[in-house]
Amino acid sequence: MIIGVLVVIALLFGWYYYNEGTAAGQYDEFAQCITDSGTKFYGTFWCPHCQNQKKVFGSSEKFLPYIECSTPNGQAQLQICKDAGVMGYPTWEFPDGSRLTGEVEFSTLAEETGCTLPQQ
Repeated sequence: MIIGVLVVIALLFGWYYYNEGTAAGQYDEFAQCITDSGTKFYGTFWCPHCQNQKKVFGSSEKFLPYIECSTPNGQAQLQICKDAGVMGYPTWEFPDGSRLTGEVEFSTLAEETGCTLPQQ
């Protein structure tokens, strides 16, 4: 009996985590629009501002045009970011070639990309 209850509980947890990972995020359309606009989001795994920028998108982060700039050991910049002239993190590069460095508000991202500002 106890094993049956534990199996049911394990299945419920598994179902919850599966659905949480595949459920639509609040900002999916906004993040996808940013990507579709040709915008680029340069960052590094060790940068707290990059992590904060991703965090505001929640599970919709997976749709962002994120480009990792750090080598796995965190000691050097990858060539793609060197070639792009990225000097700080995060760096947002917009379709018109303009750039903003640092955490960028949703309203600014919407203005720069032409994407509809999500309801918050």
